[in-house]
Amino acid sequence: MSLTVIPLLADRRESEFDVFDVLLETLGKNNTGLQEGDVIVISTKYISNSQGRIIELEKIKASEQGIKISKKYQLKPEIAEIIVRESDKIFGGIGGFVITSSDNIMAPNAGIDKSNARKGKAILYPTDPYLTAEQIRRKIFLKYFIHVGIILADSRLMPARIGTSGVAVACAGIEPVLDMRAKRDLDGNPLKVTFQAVVDNLATIANHKMGEGAESKPFAIVRNSEAKLTDRKISPSETAISPDQCVYVRGLSNPPGN
Repeated sequence: MSLTVIPLLADRRESEFDVFDVLLETLGKNNTGLQEGDVIVISTKYISNSQGRIIELEKIKASEQGIKISKKYQLKPEIAEIIVRESDKIFGGIGGFVITSSDNIMAPNAGIDKSNARKGKAILYPTDPYLTAEQIRRKIFLKYFIHVGIILADSRLMPARIGTSGVAVACAGIEPVLDMRAKRDLDGNPLKVTFQAVVDNLATIANHKMGEGAESKPFAIVRNSEAKLTDRKISPSETAISPDQCVYVRGLSNPPGN
């Protein structure tokens, strides 16, 4: 069986709502059912909408640090203030973009998105995304008695590449990484450091079908992925490393001659 991606067209929501209830409603409207082994990919922006993680920019008052960031990186003070509040660490940036880390997720501008929000508002990353993913997984099991994986996906910029790809901000019910160490390549050489980012790969595949603009497809079912499902609780530390261990961060922090 070949891998299949089924994007689901859903209604736009304006206020807080229950994602599970909307998923059931959306499956019905798309005349689609779930199967054992499916991986359900959900847009983090849709999750954030469901949690009310939408900020009215005019109500944000910039702090001293926010104003400093605003001037340094040519950002509106209210945007700079949200970046400060949402970030664990700020690495630097360029005009219009600040490179940040929050819960070991590196992203420009702390993942704040204005493109999918009404004018004058911004969408933030969801709260407790791993818990949210696990709750959705459990509700699906209790209703259908099937095992599925859940991935909460966002889009990201890759270093030195044009365009965005998918990234798993959180997951549940699926082994997030495949350890390839000790396996052999085509020439018989043992792999020493290779891990396959399973949930990030599936997030990218689904993101390609879900779209980035006005498609209104916040759900996608990835079928026959051959990913390993699990009932154990997934920890955020299984999909992310600290910036101090990141090859890109460490490499750029130590330029030639230092």
